[in-house]
Amino acid sequence: MPIAALVSGGVDSSVMLHLLKEQGHEPVIFYILIGMKDKEGFLDCPSEEDIEITTWLSKKYGLRMEVVTLQEEYWDNVVAYTLDAVKKGLTPNPDVMCNRMIKFGSFNDKYGHDFDFLATGHYASTLVRNNTKYLATAKDKFKDQTDFLAQITYAQLQKLMFPIGGLTKPEVRQIANDARLPSAGRKDSQGICFLGKVNYNDFLRRYVGEKEGKIVELETGKILGTHRGYWFHTIGQRKGLGLSQGPWFVVKKDTGENIVYVSNGYDPLIQYSNTIRLSGFHFISGNPWQSLESPVPVQFKIRHTPDFSKGTLQQIDGQMIIQAEEPVSGIAAGQFGVIYDEQCEICIGSGEIGWQ
Repeated sequence: MPIAALVSGGVDSSVMLHLLKEQGHEPVIFYILIGMKDKEGFLDCPSEEDIEITTWLSKKYGLRMEVVTLQEEYWDNVVAYTLDAVKKGLTPNPDVMCNRMIKFGSFNDKYGHDFDFLATGHYASTLVRNNTKYLATAKDKFKDQTDFLAQITYAQLQKLMFPIGGLTKPEVRQIANDARLPSAGRKDSQGICFLGKVNYNDFLRRYVGEKEGKIVELETGKILGTHRGYWFHTIGQRKGLGLSQGPWFVVKKDTGENIVYVSNGYDPLIQYSNTIRLSGFHFISGNPWQSLESPVPVQFKIRHTPDFSKGTLQQIDGQMIIQAEEPVSGIAAGQFGVIYDEQCEICIGSGEIGWQ
């Protein structure tokens, strides 16, 4: 059973590799170079330490290792998507696109033909019911990453293995310590995958630029200050506005006039809504309910968080609509609404949140 193991040098993928070896597999290790570097070297993913650790792992376990490059594909599919979204005033999720288009898309197209399975260090799992394979949540609900995988195709899912999906993060750390893996004490990576250590706002400043605009209080129309471009701000944001007498929350953006509207107080009601409209809904393993003419009970997420929200999903006039049991804050166009079954066991799919 040929397996391609996508290893990043972090503790999760290192333990994933360790577990595969313990199970008797002989995977081929792949390190994917996806960090962007433009002609002036602005985006330069710090891959040296990652490759050093991955090389150490290949020697420890006697496995073949390949370093492959998908930088052009990354720019065309993930970076370009991110820039296009922020220019429109949307809140993109590059990690979702990275998984579908790069790790399980371009990689498989170029290098995956000789392998039956692709193994990763994601906190996720799979299960089979009635001969259908489903993307399932991880044992560690706090670390669960199925929301980042909610746009993968069924064909991609067929090849995926998630060896650490049945472990908690502390258990993964313990295995790494017991095996004396060099990544055992490494911190979890933060931020957007293609940026490395580059600050997200610096990235936007470089490729979108700056344009001064007004910060306006929504309720009164009072001008409170200025910002450097609406693309630096997202709905629900409560830090980085530079305003006193807060907390202040970004509640609306006027992209035509470059105005950021804010509201004062702790979780102002203007932030909340029970209705979330999704466009381009994608079922990973098909629609398990067949008909959505009537509301179906579901759980959902609209951002990467350990918490699930209860509600219903219904298709009205061709559009999927979540009706939340409790009002949800910080609903931002461009984010993905990710749908789960009532038991929070199976990730059904996702759609892009539209303007509410």
